[in-house]
Amino acid sequence: SRVAWNESQHCRLLVPEQLQLCRRHLEAMPSIVRAARRTQELCQQSFADMRWNCSSIQSAPSFGPELLTGTREAAFVHALAAAAVAQGIARSCSSGELPLCSCGPGPSELPVPGSRWGGCGDNLSHGLQLGAAFTDGSARTGAGSTPGLRAVNRHNGAVGRAVLSDSLDTRCKCHGVSGSCSVKTCWKGLPDLGEIASDLKSRYLAALKVTHRLVGSRKQLIPKERDARPVTEMDLVYLINSPDYCTPNPQLGSLGTQDRPCNRSSLGSGSCDLLCCGRGYNTYTEEVQERCHCRYRWCCSVVCRRCRRSLERHVCK
Repeated sequence: SRVAWNESQHCRLLVPEQLQLCRRHLEAMPSIVRAARRTQELCQQSFADMRWNCSSIQSAPSFGPELLTGTREAAFVHALAAAAVAQGIARSCSSGELPLCSCGPGPSELPVPGSRWGGCGDNLSHGLQLGAAFTDGSARTGAGSTPGLRAVNRHNGAVGRAVLSDSLDTRCKCHGVSGSCSVKTCWKGLPDLGEIASDLKSRYLAALKVTHRLVGSRKQLIPKERDARPVTEMDLVYLINSPDYCTPNPQLGSLGTQDRPCNRSSLGSGSCDLLCCGRGYNTYTEEVQERCHCRYRWCCSVVCRRCRRSLERHVCK
């Protein structure tokens, strides 16, 4: 993202639908690259203590089977990527990075008493429009992809953008003598993408298994189980069950959990019991050095001693 995008050198690496968009919107590509990197970081942070820890996303765009076959994990990644691209473009508009867009339109509702609309809000509408064109272009392609898989990917991308839209909130800055807040200037802004990832993680855990079936005159995504709730526009959906990710299986995209560090005292997903899949764990003791007995020295430094302590580490068998 630190280099200028070149139509012949960079755009040709993308799928055909994205290629045309890249050529027409070269100035937006650094924002999209940053969004892709942020998606990688947040996916790995969100699943760090789970059997599937999103490590395979580092090989993008050469995804593993678990991200190409309509799994629950693929649903999360598609949704987060769609939200990240839309947010990145929206913020690049308001920061002046993109010449063809600027601040978001002013809100239609009246400001709260004692405040006024102003500042430069994130241009969510432009981010959603261009972001949808780019991420949906990727969802429409792929060797061996089926209509059902493409429909699921488009749906999950739309969920990510819907969660982003719902997160738009009012931000204000105070003005007044000696720091008083006699007048507030307010605008609409988007939160950090980490909040969106946390929301999507909850939706990942409650995702619905669906099938792509003819309903009336067109095919729709409907729940696989008859007693399941109807699919809404805010539900993440998936087509096939994920492996348990306990043992290595390249055909399923499972790396296994052997040698993964675990938390012996936890009861959550990062516990040694759950993460190690009942195989047990090995305990190692290592000695670490850290700063201790720190004191302030006038003027102006902090002096510390180096202390050693033993630390227990637990690793899955």
